[in-house]
Amino acid sequence: MPRQRYPMPSLDALFSPAILFFALGAFAAFARSDLAVPEAVAKGLSLYLMAAIGLKGGVAVSETGFTRDMAAAAGLGVALSLLIPLPAYALLRGFGRLDQVNAAAVSAHYGSVSVVTFVTCVEIFTAAGLPPQGYMVAVLALMETPPIVVALLLARRGQTIAAPKGALLHEAMLNGSVVLLAGSFLIGLVVGKAGYAPIAPMFDAGFRGALCLFLLDMGLVAAKRLRDSRALTARLAAIAIILPLANGGAGAMLGALAGLDAGSAAALAVLAASASYIAAPAAIRLALPQADPSLYLAMSLAVTFPFNITLGIPFYGMLATWAAS
Repeated sequence: MPRQRYPMPSLDALFSPAILFFALGAFAAFARSDLAVPEAVAKGLSLYLMAAIGLKGGVAVSETGFTRDMAAAAGLGVALSLLIPLPAYALLRGFGRLDQVNAAAVSAHYGSVSVVTFVTCVEIFTAAGLPPQGYMVAVLALMETPPIVVALLLARRGQTIAAPKGALLHEAMLNGSVVLLAGSFLIGLVVGKAGYAPIAPMFDAGFRGALCLFLLDMGLVAAKRLRDSRALTARLAAIAIILPLANGGAGAMLGALAGLDAGSAAALAVLAASASYIAAPAAIRLALPQADPSLYLAMSLAVTFPFNITLGIPFYGMLATWAAS
């Protein structure tokens, strides 16, 4: 039986409105413009985007039901989130020349996931004719916490590190992004397509515009972080590109081998390639307060996030399409 052929994403995604708004924000920051998005507005946009993507995922799963592909994607996602911190830690210790605690802290960010990168890839892949399945939202939620636990074990090897265990567990399992994503997914699953219809205009019509404004703010934040960072060496910047390429490639190939459709395999690749800059920093701040935030935030937010948003997403999409065809 011949394998299914999928449309191949192209670098035209670089010229989508969302990516161009990100570039505008970065340009404004590097040019030291006074352009700014108020913090309350940025937080509101973030809440809106997470609620929208969770609801849509839940509604989609309510239509299709729980499938073998969903179980395969969830299993792969959790496995990747547990395994990715290990080679990342080794690379950061060796080539990156980081101490044990900072290498562990950074590896947690690369095992965890970026919600905004995922939201952006769903928009881009859907426009390219490769919509990921709705259950990928659940996979995203499952991948946020395991790498933080692995990183903490790496940091504690041979050491006695005091950490507020109850606070860490609370932060890792009940941080705002996990609660909102998982909760809105469950709401969509419960209400289904009929229940979603009355609120669909709110979450469908404004989604792309909200994403553009949010990425404008992220461009400002990422460029400022890169401009002001003193801890980011050339070696660490290189690792911040090597890790997403390697992890994204692994996610795309494993997704295709597991029989996922091209859009879902591409989304799994993006999840594996992304680096958290919201959930992981909050948990690591509690668990490893001696780790340097300027390292893990500069790498995940100032280097990996812009790379994935501009070049990474089209590349992972093309790789997954090739592997699944």
